[in-house]
Amino acid sequence: MIEIKDKTPRELEALAAKIRRRILEVVSRNGGHLSSTLGAVDLIIGMHYVFDVSKDPFIFDVSHQAYAHKLLTDRWEAFETLRQFGGISGYTNPEESPYDYYKAGHSSTSISLAVGAAKAIRLKREDRIPVVMIGDGSMSAGMVYEALNELGDRKYPVVIILNDNEMSIAKPIGALSRYLSKGMAGPFYQKFKKKTESLLEMLPESASYMAKKFEESFRLITPGVLFEELGIEYIGPINGHDISSIIETLQIAKSMGKPVIVHAQTTKGKGYELAEGPLEHWHGVGPFDIETGEPLKKGGGPKSATKIFSETLMELAERDSRIVGVTAAMSGGTGLGPLIEKYPERFWDVAIAEQHAVTSMGPLAKEGFKPFCAIYSTFLQRGYDQVIHDIALMDLGVTFAIDRAGIVGEDGETHQGAFDISYLRPIPNLTLVAPYNETSLRKALRFAADYSRPLALRYPRGAFMAPDSEVPDYELGRAHLLREGKEILFVGYGNGVGRALLTAEALGVAYRPALLDLRFVKPLDEALLRELADRYNTWFVFSDGARMGGVASALEEFFANEEKRPERIVSFEYDDTFIPHGKTEVVEEHLGLRPRQLAERVLAIMKESR
Repeated sequence: MIEIKDKTPRELEALAAKIRRRILEVVSRNGGHLSSTLGAVDLIIGMHYVFDVSKDPFIFDVSHQAYAHKLLTDRWEAFETLRQFGGISGYTNPEESPYDYYKAGHSSTSISLAVGAAKAIRLKREDRIPVVMIGDGSMSAGMVYEALNELGDRKYPVVIILNDNEMSIAKPIGALSRYLSKGMAGPFYQKFKKKTESLLEMLPESASYMAKKFEESFRLITPGVLFEELGIEYIGPINGHDISSIIETLQIAKSMGKPVIVHAQTTKGKGYELAEGPLEHWHGVGPFDIETGEPLKKGGGPKSATKIFSETLMELAERDSRIVGVTAAMSGGTGLGPLIEKYPERFWDVAIAEQHAVTSMGPLAKEGFKPFCAIYSTFLQRGYDQVIHDIALMDLGVTFAIDRAGIVGEDGETHQGAFDISYLRPIPNLTLVAPYNETSLRKALRFAADYSRPLALRYPRGAFMAPDSEVPDYELGRAHLLREGKEILFVGYGNGVGRALLTAEALGVAYRPALLDLRFVKPLDEALLRELADRYNTWFVFSDGARMGGVASALEEFFANEEKRPERIVSFEYDDTFIPHGKTEVVEEHLGLRPRQLAERVLAIMKESR
């Protein structure tokens, strides 16, 4: 642990510069989150100076901005392994360090966690205080206000640092505002407020009215009215890069014994001029050259599934004005950005609000439009009730374009797209489809554009494993047999088709399996499955999703009621465990899912069955 409580302000500023250099050096080699974590360094130093990380819960929203916290808590050398398989996580993780209070990776959970921690601390009668760091982007999610609503009512001591790096919550109102805001946290205003509240209870109605109006007018000069109305004290805005001011303000907030929001304005990318400012490109980066900012890995190679989705949806939208779309703070990541730019009245980014994004598309479908809801697999989980209650129950023609389905690499456990097949398959009225190469994705999107019922269409991060080829058009519930074979059948779903093809190649001449592109896991092509059960006794299922409730499970459920069924259905899907972070190929090797490994498993299984 780097001890900082005895350091002078100048020494703390030097430490901040040293931490930024370390972050920049490692992220430029390993990739990771950059601009947000550089901007949070001074605030994190202030947190560690004022609070006791060994006992006070430090709760970072999303936690992608917590690199400085890791460096201050015994991970300076280990930071070299950031986001690498077996190395430290890009997010907070209690399994990695006792100084990380909670696992995080999704947005807007921090204040709820702090409320829970505060309840536990009160029940245990301990002298501890939860400290939250949350970004202004995370404040767009409803869960934040659910937590603030209770916190303002219960009055648990919690300090919330609002790291505002986009000025999207409130603009500063000059030195007077800062002076009055800080004054509100000090003993004079707090004493004044308590006396006013006492007077309000004692005075006759006419005098009480005047006292209340005076107190309200004093408070309304500041930009923290919303939080004050929720029952949360507000201090700010302060300069989030002035360490002395940060420490002074946090000490005041800590002493208040009630919920407080400290509004700090910071610059994304602070200390690295190329990344400074609200530049989306520098939020999360791959390896890059520090001097030029240019990525070390140049473009080229096969198109990503996201790029194909973006291009095809643009073509469809140009021809059909009924097509609309939404994403939740991922316009760049999902490829919806160009459509939002070209058709701002038809495509929307609703910020970090997946529940709202899903529900808001329902009425558009009801009114005759064709909505596409573009959300990562891991984030669609956050809108699960809305998928059921507001779309599927109404049987509305919303298409969920599920990006990052499968292993996503270095982001790890919180971001792996492992569960969407399992959590969507039980929902009535919902059709599930997965293409496996460029042409099949384009044709699946054309099918979706004309489909009038709820549909979930999944595709991977990056390029498909299978090369492009001509494929037939999509028909509801119809699979496509890519080739006949002998004795065994490989069943691929989505990117699993490419994995099946590569596994077949790795088998060499030992076996020539038949290969089925399942296309739809709901509804299944029941007629074709019955035919194939007559010809192939052993089936191997390839899908980038969880085994439990996944594709093999769907086949088992179907054949449970059939007279004729395969003798064996073997799943090559993900085991019942959370998948660690690391380069996708390394993680797949760890899970035993590389084509060479799968071919060896196929040979061993077939040898056992003889």
